[in-house]
Formats: sequence, structure tokens, C-alpha cells
Amino acid sequence: MASLYKQSRNTPKVDPFIDLLFNTLMGFSFLFLVSLLFINPKADQAKVEKQAEYIISATWPQDLEDDIDLWMRAPTGHTVSYLEKETGWLHLERDDRGELNDTLMIDGKEEIHPINQEIITIRKRNAGEYIVNLFYYTKKSRKPIPVDIRVDRINPKYETVYRQTINLDKVNQEETAVRFTIKEDGSVHNISKLPIELTPYSLDSMPSLIPDAMLGKPE
Repeated sequence: MASLYKQSRNTPKVDPFIDLLFNTLMGFSFLFLVSLLFINPKADQAKVEKQAEYIISATWPQDLEDDIDLWMRAPTGHTVSYLEKETGWLHLERDDRGELNDTLMIDGKEEIHPINQEIITIRKRNAGEYIVNLFYYTKKSRKPIPVDIRVDRINPKYETVYRQTINLDKVNQEETAVRFTIKEDGSVHNISKLPIELTPYSLDSMPSLIPDAMLGKPE
């Protein structure tokens, strides 16, 4: 019985070099397709998370030892400050203490960064009212300190939505710099300066750590 794999007399002979060349070409084509998958990842994988939607900054004259703090309350009631530098989508990016933290070490050398500025970023456009306060923590200057307050929107384009200068002249002074509402579309509305206290420094708002008996209060 003749073999099933035996070529017919009329079957033309194929050059083995052509087979090898064809197989090699197929291999390179496969590797090329695989490389394209890594060079062009899916669109979801290529997305970069936005770092900030809004930037709130407080800037006062440089080369001063005065320490001015920036406080901010989110619609949820959480407050970000030097006491809690990150809460939800609010972040205190820079806590400036006047000249105390103006010295930086760069390549083993001391460099002076004289700008006095505190910065808070809003990472998400969550709707609701936001409140920004200033607190004069440490006073060194004899004259009032002008503090420049800015609210800058970053996305989809950069624009300043609020700016004003507030003078602070005494230690422990707390001022409501601005209150504003962010809507679902990211726009800012209802800008006001209705005063409210955000810091826990007031005796009325701080929990008592001394027993009532020591204060002479009735039990």
C-alpha cells in the first residue's frame, strides 16, 4: 500500500529555504503585534489622575518670622490645617512657619527660600460650601501683616476666581478669608465672608482636660 504522505509525481518540489524564510517572517510579525500592545496600552491605563482642581494660597511678605496659618473646612465638616494636613480630598501642600522653615538643604548647601506662603489643594470637584480662614499664630512684626488670599481654579483651564488682601495685626487673630460654593460642574458661586471660627483654640470650643473639682465647679 502506498504511503499517504508520499508526494505525487505531479507535485512541484518546494525549496526548504523558502519555508524557513516564511516561518521566520511569521515569527517577526507575531513579535511586532505583541510589541504594539505594550507600546499602545488601553486608554484607561493611560489616564493620569489629576493632582488638583483648585489651589488656595495665603502669601505674606517674605523675610518675616511671623507664622500665619491657613485653615479650610470641606462640605463634609472636615477641616484641614497644620494639625491635620490631609483630610478627604483636601491637602495642605505647604505649611509655612515664617523664617523657621525657610532654610533648605540642596546638594549639601543651605539655600534660603524667603517666600512666606501656605497652600491647600482641592483634589476633587465635590459640590458644597468651602470655608477658608486665616489664623495669626506667631507675631514678630510690629506692623500689621498684609496676607494675599487667592482661590485659583486649575481645570479645565487656569483662572483666578477670588483674590483679596487681609490685614492681620494681633496674635491669635482669626479671620474668615472667603466662603464659596462649588457646584456639580465645578463652577464657583455664593462667595462671601460670613465669619465663622474653624480653629479649636477658643476656650468655648476646646474640650475640658481639667476635672470639674479642680475648677471649683459642682459635680
